[in-house]
Amino acid sequence: MGNFFTHHPPQPSWRGRRRPTLLPNPGSFDELHKSCKEVFPQQMEGVKVIINKYLSSHFQVSHHFHMSSIGQSGYHFNAKYIGDQLPGSSETFPLLTGDLDNSGSLNSQAHCLLAERIRSKAVFQTHHSKFLTWQIDVEYRGDNSTGTLTLGNPDIINDSMILVTHFLQSITPRLVLGGELVYHQRMGEEGAILTLAGKYSADNWVTTLNIGYGGAHASYYHKANEQIQVGVEFEANTRLQETSFAFGYHLTIPKANVVFKGSVDSSWCVGAVLEKRLPPLPVTLALGAFMNHWKNKFHCGFNIMVG
Repeated sequence: MGNFFTHHPPQPSWRGRRRPTLLPNPGSFDELHKSCKEVFPQQMEGVKVIINKYLSSHFQVSHHFHMSSIGQSGYHFNAKYIGDQLPGSSETFPLLTGDLDNSGSLNSQAHCLLAERIRSKAVFQTHHSKFLTWQIDVEYRGDNSTGTLTLGNPDIINDSMILVTHFLQSITPRLVLGGELVYHQRMGEEGAILTLAGKYSADNWVTTLNIGYGGAHASYYHKANEQIQVGVEFEANTRLQETSFAFGYHLTIPKANVVFKGSVDSSWCVGAVLEKRLPPLPVTLALGAFMNHWKNKFHCGFNIMVG
C-alpha cells in the first residue's frame, strides 16, 4: 500500500524579507560639491563673445573673444572631438579638447575609456609657449565604489612629483564615505595630507563635508522646486587661518527663457548673473555684476554666446 502522507520539507518563507538594495556608484571625488557649486554665478568682467560651430556630430570648434578693462584681452580657439562610446547616460568617450590663446598658451585634455570600468584622463598645459604642468589620472568605477590615482608633474631629474589618490564607497543608497590622500615630493622635501569626505543625498537636498589636516569644506544644496535652488558653502583653511562663508541661489523662469543666479559671501562680495536665451535664434545673452563692499571694487560683464 502506498504512503498517502508524503512528507515535504518546509519551504523558506520570503514574506517579510527585503530584497537586497543595489547601491549606486558614488561618482568621482571632484564632483562631491558639484550640485552646490552650480548654483553660484561665475565671475564675469568685460565683454566676451563666444561662437560655437558644430562641424559634425563628433567635431566642434569655438572662438572666444574677450575685451577687458581690468585684465588682459585676448582670443581663444577651442576644438573638441567627441567619440561614440557611451558607457553611461551622460558620458561619451573618447573626449579630446584643446584650447589655444593668442599668446601661445595651450590647455589640452584627453578622456579615454580603457576598459568597461576603467577610464583615464591626461592634462597638458603650457604658458607663453613654455611647459607649465601635466598630469594623468586613472579611475576605476565599480558598482558601488570609485577609486582614482593621479600623477602630476613627475620629474626624475629634480626628484619631484605629486601623487593623489581618491576613494569613495556607497554605504547606503543615500550615504557616501571616502577620502583623499595627497603625497608631494620636491627638492628633498616630502609630505602627505589626508582628507576624509562624506556626502548624504536626500530627495531634494544634498550635504557634503570634507575635513582634514588642511582644513574643512562643507556645502549644502537644496532644491525648493523646479524653479528655485539654493546653496551654502563654508570653507576653513588652517594654514592661512582663514574662514569663508557663501550663500547662492538659482532661479529659473522657463516661460521667459531666463536664468538668474546670485550670491553673497562673508567678505561682503555680492554678485549676480542674468542669462536670457533668444529662441528660435541660437543666441544666449548674459549680464553680470559683482561688488566687493570691503575693498570698494566693482566690475561687470556682458557675454554673447552664439551656437
